[in-house]
Amino acid sequence: MLRTVSSHIVLNALAPAQLVLSISVADTENSSEKLAVTQGESECAVREVLDQHGTRLHLVDVVAGPIDVTYSAQITGTAASAALSEVENIRYLRQSRYCESDVLAPTARSLFRGLSGAELVSAVREWVATEVRYVSGSSNSTDGALRTLISRKGVCRDFSHLVVALLRSLDVPARMVSTYAPGLTPMDFHAVAEAFVDGAWHVLDATGTAPRQSLVRIATGRDAADIAFLTVIGGQVNLRSLVVTATSDEFVTDDHSEFIQLH
Repeated sequence: MLRTVSSHIVLNALAPAQLVLSISVADTENSSEKLAVTQGESECAVREVLDQHGTRLHLVDVVAGPIDVTYSAQITGTAASAALSEVENIRYLRQSRYCESDVLAPTARSLFRGLSGAELVSAVREWVATEVRYVSGSSNSTDGALRTLISRKGVCRDFSHLVVALLRSLDVPARMVSTYAPGLTPMDFHAVAEAFVDGAWHVLDATGTAPRQSLVRIATGRDAADIAFLTVIGGQVNLRSLVVTATSDEFVTDDHSEFIQLH
């Protein structure tokens, strides 16, 4: 499967700062890839740092003024799919900033009493897909799973946070992934959940808005704090515009009740 992805970000720095970009596809076999950060006529130096699960972070020092970030890639292979280490088991069972699994535990136990394994994972995804409405602009960057449970509406990150938090409440390791998503409408970066069940990580998308088979992994972590496409250190940078594209030479009709792995 050949997938072509790109992102174009326009920023404005009010003071010198360091950007941490997480927009490049995770370690994978690429036929081509290009990342460029420019200010005026000058191209900025970019340094790559490898994070966990193949996540690639790119660090850029910028001065005050407009910033243009462009990224493009054609993906012909797949990123390596890892097992679950003992440390990762602990990490992905703990509560985190946006996945308040400790607070949601009584609700989760009441809703999914008597279920375990694959049946439990499927039930959690189905419940979130049924009970939460996809409403663009209905949440903000500080909302977590508890807020989504109360409001019963959100966007992809909110659906994923709630799935992850409910699963962790029930002792199922779960994590969050940012992706490029061919077939997604409206097009943007797309967040999904992964649960470790039956000896492997399986991707869960309670929004049902894109086929999982064509997703391209960008970053993997505990919640949105670990997979943000942009982090600013030491200054103030405003987002002016963001355009994301993702296409595939194959389109698959996804049955979201089936378990598949995101490579």
